Amino acid sequence: MNVLTQADCLALWETGRSLHPLDKGLMAVQAAFSTSQESVADWPLGRRNRALAELRCASFGSRLRGWTKCQGCGEQLEFDLDGRTLAESAVPECDAQVVVDGQRYRLPTSRDIAELVHEHDASAAAEQLLRQCFVGGDAVEREWNEEQIAAIGESMAAADPLAEIQLSFDCPGCGVQFEDGFDLASFLWAELEARAKRTLMDVHLLASAYGWSETEILSLTPARREFYLEMVHA
Repeated sequence: MNVLTQADCLALWETGRSLHPLDKGLMAVQAAFSTSQESVADWPLGRRNRALAELRCASFGSRLRGWTKCQGCGEQLEFDLDGRTLAESAVPECDAQVVVDGQRYRLPTSRDIAELVHEHDASAAAEQLLRQCFVGGDAVEREWNEEQIAAIGESMAAADPLAEIQLSFDCPGCGVQFEDGFDLASFLWAELEARAKRTLMDVHLLASAYGWSETEILSLTPARREFYLEMVHA
């Protein structure tokens, strides 16, 4: 795996800043693991999430801190997560399948989720996802009832538990207990974007002070660049 440097973060941010969040996550994995974006798009979601966690731990550290809003009173609640737990999780093989009522389904991928981004009806999205993941026949005319959809979803979640990361909260203000989804791709991209913008600010300051080009500034080691910045601010 390639650890993202400041220059890498800057290049990724510049290339991907106008893309959909799903594609931004795929770009980050592609850059870190030297694989094609098309290949990553076909990984089960848990495998992609583990790769994102590995990249995050290597490039930004293992401690993930963030905020969510209480679903009861709206109070801001902090969470603190050890990314190594995610990075060391077992994930399924790319060709893994589940069998429910004698029917086979492959595990959802980023490509499948991309097909559903404009579907706002949860039931319709669930049925469309099952049609996309159904293996062994034509699923165009197939229908599932709520119990079947729930059973298939539970089987998929058991086979790929890292596909959807859920954090549990207990609000100290109103006492409400709830779960909230954690979008690791968006979380990582926000940090990558922040690092890229800080790098551009550093380049601006050093270029203004010393007349160096961006290439010359980015070629400095982090320690030397930090020392020059300290002198500029002195």
